[in-house]
Amino acid sequence: MKRTLFCMVMLLAAACGQKKEVSAKPTQAQVDTAIANSKLPGHQGVSGAMRVADSAAARNARLDSVGAD
Repeated sequence: MKRTLFCMVMLLAAACGQKKEVSAKPTQAQVDTAIANSKLPGHQGVSGAMRVADSAAARNARLDSVGAD
């Protein structure tokens, strides 16, 4: 009886202790992606801006890796 009660308490404690916070607010990248994939006016501009930002980030990563050698 004590062993069963102990196991139940331990399982309950483990289940309650692993709560993860869920972010209700989307990130800016998620918002931009949603706008770029929509048919809202200006969605093509958002899509182009994201493409340019991704290209710039990739270029900067390449330049940073050259100095690391």
